[in-house]
Amino acid sequence: MDRMHAESVEIFSRLTPEQLQARCATVGGVDIRVWKWLRLMVEHEVHHRGQLYSVLAAMGVATPPLYGLTEPEVEARSESPADA
Repeated sequence: MDRMHAESVEIFSRLTPEQLQARCATVGGVDIRVWKWLRLMVEHEVHHRGQLYSVLAAMGVATPPLYGLTEPEVEARSESPADA
């Protein structure tokens, strides 16, 4: 995954503003700007990650936190001193 991420960053970093504004055809044949297509790829990855986390939770499998903290850790840190 790290290797593929590095390769993708290398490719994307070479895209010029003009190339990002150019139009391309999606696999479904829809004409769309390149920057929107790239954004949709990220959104699609997030969607699948959410699916995996939902299925694992339904199976009772613990998953690592997405953003560094678990929900209980966020709740504990957000309590005001008056609540504690």
